[in-house]
Amino acid sequence: MTHQAHASPDGEEAGNTDHEAYERLISLLDAHGARYRLIDHQAEGRTEVVSQYRGHPAAHAAKCLVVMVKTGKRTKRYFLAVVPGDARVDLQGLKDIAQGTYVSFASTGTAEALSGSISGTILPFSFHPDLELIVDPALLEHSEIFFNAARLDRSLALNTADYADHLHRARAQILPITTKEA
Repeated sequence: MTHQAHASPDGEEAGNTDHEAYERLISLLDAHGARYRLIDHQAEGRTEVVSQYRGHPAAHAAKCLVVMVKTGKRTKRYFLAVVPGDARVDLQGLKDIAQGTYVSFASTGTAEALSGSISGTILPFSFHPDLELIVDPALLEHSEIFFNAARLDRSLALNTADYADHLHRARAQILPITTKEA
């Protein structure tokens, strides 16, 4: 089923980055016949709260965080770490995977520039060549994953098998990168 994107209720302009990321996401999903549902809700970017709005456990949400790993004095790699909503990224583990010397969350400006979305709406897809996609396998254990669709007021429920197909096409890494929240 093909879904058409609509302007946001607040009259958001087409030229803004979030709108472009949303359009690119929908185009990608439609091009590959992905099964998904759009869910409109109150504007919210916090995983625990928006999961309640969408009516699913936080573990089914794709929490997307941009992480910077220094791999040398002047070199660094950026990862889009996608984890279940009830978990947190194991920064030390990600540093080890990247064979880095230092790890931290990317600055908000860098994360938004690389992801093409504002914080709280980052997609579990990378459209930037400098943003490596890495996904925790626990996210793939449910029939659908949920995430804000580059907008605070709209989410997507995506068939997990279709997301896994995308990960394969994108040559994303699927590795354990989480620790459970305390």
